[in-house]
Amino acid sequence: MTIILASSNAGKLREFKDFLKEFKVRNYSEFIAPFHIEENGADFKENALIKARAVYKALKSQNPKALKNAIILSDDSGISVKALDGAPGIYSARYSSDIVEHPTEASNRAKLKSELDKKGVFSSPAFYTAAIAAISDIGGFSECVELGFMHGNAIADERGENGFGYDFMFIPQGYELTIGQLSEQTKEALSHRTQALRAILPHLKALAKG
Repeated sequence: MTIILASSNAGKLREFKDFLKEFKVRNYSEFIAPFHIEENGADFKENALIKARAVYKALKSQNPKALKNAIILSDDSGISVKALDGAPGIYSARYSSDIVEHPTEASNRAKLKSELDKKGVFSSPAFYTAAIAAISDIGGFSECVELGFMHGNAIADERGENGFGYDFMFIPQGYELTIGQLSEQTKEALSHRTQALRAILPHLKALAKG
């Protein structure tokens, strides 16, 4: 059974491979040329489905053999900060698009720090959300979406070297270190993506059994 990940993010690919060890996890770009997917959904669930459907449709037309015995898996995730009225939320990956033409993880973190500074806030309650969508032709076409969360605080500082995205600015509930300062094992246990993967895993295993 192959999991085809609808993402080009190396950090996400590594996390999916670490969790889904019983599956062969491959990036969709191994089967077709990468392409832009417009994430215009109203929430994380919608965006996760948009990505999974886009990759499924592209594979169906360009490389249908890749879909045999395979599951398309996508995720949409982001951080919501209370002091910023829930921002950046679903716009987490492109939060700094009003500042730079091509937002990067570094430019997004810089904007988050700037926005917290403007509020005069160093630390604010925040939470991560991950929505994971699975699409497959196995046993007939099916779609499934599950959510996972991680609560804690966002800070106007960057600490640590482990992780990606906003991990260096997020302290999970019950900890004093940022995700970027914690070990991979601890991060994996706490991760919003891990929680969503745990929720969707029974569906994936059911598909694997045919």
